[in-house]
Amino acid sequence: MGCGEMRYLIVAGGNVSDEFIAHVIKTGGFDVIIAADAGMEALYRCHVLPDIIVGDFDSVDAEILEHFRKKERIEICMLNPEKDDTDTEYAIREAIRRGAKEIAIVGGTGTRMDHVLGNICLLGIGLEHGITIHLVDEHNRIRMIDAPITLQRQEQYGKYISLIPFSEKVNGVTLEGFKYPLQNYTMGGFNSLGISNEIIADEAKISLASGQLIVVESRD
Repeated sequence: MGCGEMRYLIVAGGNVSDEFIAHVIKTGGFDVIIAADAGMEALYRCHVLPDIIVGDFDSVDAEILEHFRKKERIEICMLNPEKDDTDTEYAIREAIRRGAKEIAIVGGTGTRMDHVLGNICLLGIGLEHGITIHLVDEHNRIRMIDAPITLQRQEQYGKYISLIPFSEKVNGVTLEGFKYPLQNYTMGGFNSLGISNEIIADEAKISLASGQLIVVESRD
């Protein structure tokens, strides 16, 4: 696993169907798969071998961990349970250290809202390093941006596009090709202005002058 491998998949321990994980792995074209702690259980059920396993293994079935330990080609990074970062954050930073240019995370959403919000915050690591990080589940694809992006209507993840300010203010927001356009608008917190927009052109552009936006593509 060298620096030439660019697309990484991180499988975390949040609730996601095995069918969806199998679909993402089959269609995603990933070079490296990292299991973050309990994420290895989903890979075990899908009969998929990760390239790397990271975690303190406080939330994984001991038999499944032992199953993967016996596989020679799997690299295991054992973490101290008393640490400041989550297993998912460690996995992201490890992927970047190894040369990842794009990271998808499945199992990063689910029933633990503290982990969901924490994982959304971790998307900002991608901005710091100039790479794309997505959180993906059956209904949502989430990213954070600090520069303009263009979305192709035929490639969008779902019907709805929502924009949520991550920084205190996001200045110069312009939306082109959307049902509800904006022109040089300043978005701030404590409102729901950016929720449930829709693309109406073949492509749509989100521009901003400063700040960070969370972009959520979603489907019912």
